[in-house]
Amino acid sequence: MPRSIPDQILVYILLILSSAPALHVHGNLNCTTIAWRSVPAVFAFGDSIVDSGNNDAIVTFTKCNFPPYGQDFADRRPTGRFSNGRIPPDFIASLVCVKDLIPAYLGTDLKSDDLLTGVSFGSGGTGYDPLTPVLVSVLSMSKQLDLFAEYKERLKEIAGPDTAASIVVESLYLVCAGSNDILNNYYLGLIRRLQYDISSYADFLIQQISDFVHRLYQHGARKIAIVGLPPLGCLPLQRALFGGPKRDCEASRNRAALLFNSMLEKYIFRLQAELKCQTIGYVDIYDILLDIITSPQNFGFEEATKGCCGTGHFEVSFLCNSITASTCVDDTKFVFWDSVHPTQQSYKIIVDYVFPRYIQILL
Repeated sequence: MPRSIPDQILVYILLILSSAPALHVHGNLNCTTIAWRSVPAVFAFGDSIVDSGNNDAIVTFTKCNFPPYGQDFADRRPTGRFSNGRIPPDFIASLVCVKDLIPAYLGTDLKSDDLLTGVSFGSGGTGYDPLTPVLVSVLSMSKQLDLFAEYKERLKEIAGPDTAASIVVESLYLVCAGSNDILNNYYLGLIRRLQYDISSYADFLIQQISDFVHRLYQHGARKIAIVGLPPLGCLPLQRALFGGPKRDCEASRNRAALLFNSMLEKYIFRLQAELKCQTIGYVDIYDILLDIITSPQNFGFEEATKGCCGTGHFEVSFLCNSITASTCVDDTKFVFWDSVHPTQQSYKIIVDYVFPRYIQILL
């Protein structure tokens, strides 16, 4: 007769199983076993790379809550995400086994249960510079923190103060902005270029980041991933406007991104020492996206110089619509969805690359 498991061991096993969060795996979700034990929620702050629909709730022209945006979702429904499907916070939330989609905090379909596992406060068009969101009437980074403070009060009502405090401390925070500051505010605007050269403007942005991160830290955040800039001059819109007849990558924008990234990385090292906190980290997306753009065939792409929507050179936001702009036959072959934002497929490749190198070590 087989031996029975001693009662004490059986009870111990049951306690372990009951205390561990459920490991949901479906579709192409690939939970990381190291991460899923330690992250109850994922939060995102920043611009269109992390905006999952907050701009739908405010008065601004910077929206994408219409087709063909969102066409790769099962119901082909636009969600306010600036892509054909999922965006980086969604993929990261999947990797840490939280959920497949990070909803917008201002979303009309937000449920109380969503607050327990994280939301996005991101707003397409915003930046670290307080002037940047004013130019396009979107949520500033400071306003996003105000919404986070409001969120914390709602969380206490739902989960109780102790559980709410635990969620805030143990969760992962994504911070992604800066592109609009440099491309739209600095290079296309006049005010900041009269005040700063590009180096001093980058330093000004670092000061704004410092203020933001310190406020976020005071709110209880500890696991903070701060994303650097991509090769800005290689975005299809920048190629079309400033890349000449061959639509080359615009060198000065790329240099500005590299300068900013170098300053940001050095600042984060200083911040880690100041706060005695090694779970605040820099995430480099420049190199992987540049690799994809320069050698698209190595990643399964065929087109890296223009977007899938319309001509691929200028269409973004309201210019990328189902009335005046057609879409490519197969968006999985395109690095970019519109003239600014990568496709869902590109985002997945980027997240799969940066997660084990930069994010998982913070968890």
